[in-house]
Amino acid sequence: MIRIRAGLAIPESEITFTASRSGGPGGQNVNKVSSRVTLSFDVPASTALSEEQKLKITGRLATRITKDGVLRIVSQKTRSQDMNRNDALERFSDLLRRALTEQRSRIKTRVPAGAKERRIEEKRKRTLVKQKRSKRGWDS
Repeated sequence: MIRIRAGLAIPESEITFTASRSGGPGGQNVNKVSSRVTLSFDVPASTALSEEQKLKITGRLATRITKDGVLRIVSQKTRSQDMNRNDALERFSDLLRRALTEQRSRIKTRVPAGAKERRIEEKRKRTLVKQKRSKRGWDS
């Protein structure tokens, strides 16, 4: 079981890993070893998630989910397949944790009067500087 947060864990049977050849550094090792790991998680088919949680995940992670509803995470940071697998799992749990965290609504605030006054005063100063540069500014 992969623990996402208190009260929510995803069974490892719902996650599939695929190994493939990785790009980047590694010398001759790159051509022989499949160290890149792709984690796949079928969101709609998950039994661990409620319908509400599935909707939140598909909405907030829409750019990472395929048309079939499969969340894919690729890791190829290291030359070790095992370390890449652990990295993908860590990123997976972090993504789900953030997607399922309730977003706080923004509280509207007013611009302070002092800030408005400073802005307008700065504009007046800038106007004077520019007027002095112009031909009319030199005449007056």
